[in-house]
Amino acid sequence: MDIHSLRNGYASGQLTPEAVVKQAYDRIETEGLHPVWISVVPRETALARARELATKPLAELPLYGIPFAVKDNIDVAGLPTTAACPAYAYTPEQSATVVERLEAAGAILIGKTNMDQFATGLVGTRTPYGACSSVFDKRYISGGSSAGSAVAVAAGLVSFSLGTDTAGSGRVPAMFNNLIGLKPTRGVLSAHGVVPACRSLDCVSVFAETAEDAATVLRAARGYDERDDYSRVAPIGGGASPWASSAGFRFGVPKADALEWFGDNENPALYQAAVAKLTELGGVAVEIDITAFLETAQLLYKGPWVAERYAAIKTFFEAHSGDMDKTVAQIIQSATKYSAADTFSAMYRLEELRRRTQAVWQTMDVMLLPTAPRTYTHEEIAAAPIERNSHLGQYTNFVNLLDLSAVAVPAGFRPDGLPFGVSVIGKAFADEALLLLADRLQRGLVTTLGGSQRKLAETPVVPAMTPPPGCLLVAVVGAHLSGQPLNWQLTQRKGRLFRTCRTHPDYKFYALKDTVPPKPGLVHIPGFEGPGIEVEIWALPEETVGSFVDGVPPPLTIGSLRLEDGSLVKGFLAEPVAIEGSREITQFGGWRRYLSSL
Repeated sequence: MDIHSLRNGYASGQLTPEAVVKQAYDRIETEGLHPVWISVVPRETALARARELATKPLAELPLYGIPFAVKDNIDVAGLPTTAACPAYAYTPEQSATVVERLEAAGAILIGKTNMDQFATGLVGTRTPYGACSSVFDKRYISGGSSAGSAVAVAAGLVSFSLGTDTAGSGRVPAMFNNLIGLKPTRGVLSAHGVVPACRSLDCVSVFAETAEDAATVLRAARGYDERDDYSRVAPIGGGASPWASSAGFRFGVPKADALEWFGDNENPALYQAAVAKLTELGGVAVEIDITAFLETAQLLYKGPWVAERYAAIKTFFEAHSGDMDKTVAQIIQSATKYSAADTFSAMYRLEELRRRTQAVWQTMDVMLLPTAPRTYTHEEIAAAPIERNSHLGQYTNFVNLLDLSAVAVPAGFRPDGLPFGVSVIGKAFADEALLLLADRLQRGLVTTLGGSQRKLAETPVVPAMTPPPGCLLVAVVGAHLSGQPLNWQLTQRKGRLFRTCRTHPDYKFYALKDTVPPKPGLVHIPGFEGPGIEVEIWALPEETVGSFVDGVPPPLTIGSLRLEDGSLVKGFLAEPVAIEGSREITQFGGWRRYLSSL
């Protein structure tokens, strides 16, 4: 059910949206509505939508005919929103912004999925509609709170689904069902029309079989929404990821004794295999102290952020707490003990911890953690529902509090057949770069999609990004080359070497006179046939380019430079006046060869 396969089938005529939708409903009728679904779009409504698409061009709709599901705290016009609490149910007249955007891109909604009530839980069992299970073993939980959304994708009922993620609800179920779980930067996907859990932290999340599918959904659904007070777009240079397309990216790995597995003996080896694979892919493992991150995680449920859950449903809770899941009601009731003073104290504590984590981020580009330390059976969760739920959020709870982005990645299978997963975590707005890295890592660690035996290798990769997200490419030819005296001006701005190549043949090269440190000048000579000059292409975060260019002294300038493959990039050129009295060194083909000749 991956997007690429469906689109190929539609293009060839071997499949039609109507046939795919019919198959989904046939399976739901055979397997039953619960526990995966809470409600579904009427069959004839979905089929009519599929037939309507037949009149529209496939090429213009990136999600043409792609079936999807949404968690039942996300509004769909005409379907009840329950948040897994029947007494809370209401029927909205308008769909959530994300649903509207996905349908506008051609996707076909099948229905609304089961969840931990009011998105309070990481287990998928706190619901009156039946507890979901991992598609790999019915004895084990599916993870939550976006339980049905994950299972619907892993079981091949839909191609992708939407969840929500405050504490890890879009990532833990991904691990337990061998899926990609995209937890985008807060505000990148509109939360208008979503029942809040912690409104200041909530994110709409995406479950998919592949990172490319998740990226396709992200592109279709993202965008500023004035109806969502927390909606935002990346500022200039926001999410700049010069590391995304270069070898030598640094990934943070906790000290071995800092990782808690809560009695699991299989997952540690799979985590180390993921570390080894990311190293093989060109990363450099950096040992980090995650104490401040773990202390931040404790604030989410042991601090006044629980009061946000109370604030979201205060009126309902005070009248209907007896109609709620007992564990969820107990958690939300605990919020009433926090005062305004407690809230400010926790906010001050969060800023202190944020400052400490920022120091750790200076040493790494991304962080690699287990998505969850372990999984549990339904019986184990029933025996200790709050304690064992908290174990599952060990490595996820801090992400939204610290305004980070994350992608849960399938990372192999245990001897008992259950999947393991890791998360790549980055700064705000690094979503696209993380998906690129997640794709490479997934392909190095697993071979199959979701709960099926279909091959990951038969799906498209996330294409390399040129330039990397949030960056501008700059070609340097002399004193800014790696190892040369002005290279620090690039590295100080978090620049990364993107690639080394040559210019187009129509450039002459000069050693400029009276420059300190010595610098060359590159001059475009139309029609000249030279050897081409060696250049390094650096990726600079967009917000740093202005200060870099401002420091370029005359007679040098920044202009458009044509490379040997015909592409254009910004780079160092010399004004014509610069070559008067300067020595031509074109024959050396580059600054380093010239320097070695002296």
